Amino acid sequence: MIQYLQNNHEVVLTALRQHVWLALVPVVLGFLIALPLGYLAVRFTWLYHPLVNVCGVLYSIPSLALFVFLPVLLGTKVLSPINIVVALTIYTVALLARTVADGLRAVDPTIVQAATAMGYRPLRRLADVELPVALPVILAGLRVATVANISLVSVGALIGVGGLGQLFTRGFQLFYLEPILVGIVLSVLLAGLCDLIIVLIQRAVTPWARFQRGGAA
Repeated sequence: MIQYLQNNHEVVLTALRQHVWLALVPVVLGFLIALPLGYLAVRFTWLYHPLVNVCGVLYSIPSLALFVFLPVLLGTKVLSPINIVVALTIYTVALLARTVADGLRAVDPTIVQAATAMGYRPLRRLADVELPVALPVILAGLRVATVANISLVSVGALIGVGGLGQLFTRGFQLFYLEPILVGIVLSVLLAGLCDLIIVLIQRAVTPWARFQRGGAA
């Protein structure tokens, strides 16, 4: 495997860069879309169950079928990376919208009432009070979505776009084990690194959560 990396490092690095881009851009876009959707599902309670149902249906769509169908819907080329980005953004929203709603619903109502009594408007209360309290739940969902996207990107290799997944297809086509092993190892390391980064961000922005766990222990 080391020799394969030495001889093909440019190919591997290109595949890794593409994998990172295809996996993480949808996470950012999906998070930005899921935040207002989750908030609306909490503010207008009748939206919660339809949102959960729609998200469940969207996430149940097979990824390969979605990758193939999107070019027809979007008018893009089959090999366009946009198809992968849009598909994974849909999956991210499907995962995170409910997580955001559940995180906001879990905020103690007395905290919300106290903030309202202090003169907080809904949007300011959301940004300064509700979201910080709900962050541990939301970031836990973000970790799942990020790792899932890193895994799903490889499926795109079956239609010619897939970052590290291209190493899998090349290895299977040539009956060559090394690129498959390199692709697997790098995918696992990338998922672990991204998960660790989100954990560190969570610890940095929610220091009170550590004290709560310590007090509970």
